[in-house]
Amino acid sequence: MNPFRRRGQGEHKRLVRIVRESPLRQVDPRVKLEISLLVTLAIMLPLERLAIFWLAFGVLMLPARLATEMLYQMRRIAWILVVLFVLDWLSVNLEFALLITLRFTLVVSAFVIFFATTRPEEFRLALERMGMPYSYAFSLSLAFLAIPMMNEEWQTIWEAQRSRGAWSESKGLLRIRHQLSDLVALGVPAIVLTVKQAWTFTEAAYTRGFDSPHRQPYRQLVMQPWDRALSIGALMMIALVFIWR
Repeated sequence: MNPFRRRGQGEHKRLVRIVRESPLRQVDPRVKLEISLLVTLAIMLPLERLAIFWLAFGVLMLPARLATEMLYQMRRIAWILVVLFVLDWLSVNLEFALLITLRFTLVVSAFVIFFATTRPEEFRLALERMGMPYSYAFSLSLAFLAIPMMNEEWQTIWEAQRSRGAWSESKGLLRIRHQLSDLVALGVPAIVLTVKQAWTFTEAAYTRGFDSPHRQPYRQLVMQPWDRALSIGALMMIALVFIWR
């Protein structure tokens, strides 16, 4: 079975699916990034208050229509959570294991708010409006876009190599040798295609005036009144969480 294949209704085409029906989809990406960062601050809370915050955050994800995507991302890292929980429990204690697991899951869930409702070009515009130079903003947004593309390339290579007889079933030492050769069969084409795509992106960017000193974005982000209200509300909520005893 291919470990990179996505299953379930409406297979994801991206590592994080854009949830178009979410009310946060129309919010300014700078505000969504702020909310994600503020939520991650809650990892500094003690266990009891962190658990309460986690439950409240999970409930708020329901009207935002991001609960399904959040649970999907949790399932993708479930084995990491299990291993982390067991190691912390055995090496320290149960309370510490629960604390670390809640912190890890909260960080992953917090950034679902941003990445599940923001397109790469909106990410770039947000970085530019926050003062980041265009070249760096473009590079980060391109990396954001390239991750799901690389995942699709990996899937294509796996299927192509499988049709050519890779991933044969063996036992013992022979199985280890076959697995190593299979990894080479996947890794070499992946590296070649990644370098080729990077070169293509570079040529296309410079053809369109990537290094122009007078470059102006086609779109501009404008903070609406509800964006400002949501930003202030998020700041007040996280402040109350830390002040509350």
